[in-house]
Amino acid sequence: MDLFHEDHPAWLAQVQEEIIDPDQPIIDPHHHLWPDMMGDIYNVDELAVDTGSGHKVIGTVFMECGTCYREDGPEHEKSLGETEYVLAQAARIRSHDLGPPILGMVGHVDLRESDTLDDALDQHLALAGDFFKGIRQAGASAPPGDAESMLIPGPAPADLYRLPEFQAGVRRLGERGLSYDTWHYHFQLPDYIALARACPDTVMILDHFSTPLGVGSFEGKHDDIFPTWKNEMRELSACPNVFLKLGGLAMPDNGFGWHLADRPPSSDELLEAHGRWYHHALDCFGADRCMFESNFPVDRLSLSYAVYYNAMKKLAADFSAAEKNALFADTARKVYRLPEG
Repeated sequence: MDLFHEDHPAWLAQVQEEIIDPDQPIIDPHHHLWPDMMGDIYNVDELAVDTGSGHKVIGTVFMECGTCYREDGPEHEKSLGETEYVLAQAARIRSHDLGPPILGMVGHVDLRESDTLDDALDQHLALAGDFFKGIRQAGASAPPGDAESMLIPGPAPADLYRLPEFQAGVRRLGERGLSYDTWHYHFQLPDYIALARACPDTVMILDHFSTPLGVGSFEGKHDDIFPTWKNEMRELSACPNVFLKLGGLAMPDNGFGWHLADRPPSSDELLEAHGRWYHHALDCFGADRCMFESNFPVDRLSLSYAVYYNAMKKLAADFSAAEKNALFADTARKVYRLPEG
């Protein structure tokens, strides 16, 4: 699959929009950095172009993505390489004035490994201190037979969320004042609800709407998926420890196909295709438990940063000022315990 158009920036630039409400402060709570992302590069220079495209981005949160791991040493220490890399990139932003600061990061450890869990967390915290906010160990488990049709087939065990040792690890994060992030697929919501109930004292953040798939055996089935997803999201919202990141629906595996189109979507086209998922999530969780996420550069395969945040501003147009501030910055600041940025 050709993931990038021959001149991807020019392809994205086909859709130009006036920035809506340019004074609205934004904390982007979910982006990655990759020295090599599927044949492309997305580091702080590329991030600065996106965050500097017109919206008032005042800070960001880095989300683990398995980059720059140490190549040797004990297995539970290899992900320290990612923390070292992000710290260096955050320092480069500050020293070269490359745009809004990275205010915090979410790293990775294997929460099932009780013998090494605290040591691994101690070492991440020794490196990064309060900059280190939590752990993401994704539960995404690709359906049998569908992995070949997916860009990012989740490799987790299908029963990860229900493993007693994993649940104990998530609870340990809460005991240590750290949060737990994850992403998974729509059909895994019942297991995630069980996990949330088993770990009521841990702040848990669900990324990407639970990734309603639209490829492989789920191609063209969003209308079938949506009613069950609605009911399960309503059930999940009864867990007060769970927060949502609203974004990530433009990933190719969601099946909207924009990464293969002649031109990317406008903000209106984005809302027409995705609006029902956003509206229901907000209806269930409210602005104080939701935050808009770019999920760049993965969603950058399909649309521009300026268009994504324009769409979110249109979506929130009728919300109060306090609700807008929550969705665009304050929920992220609260959940990730961020400094003013």
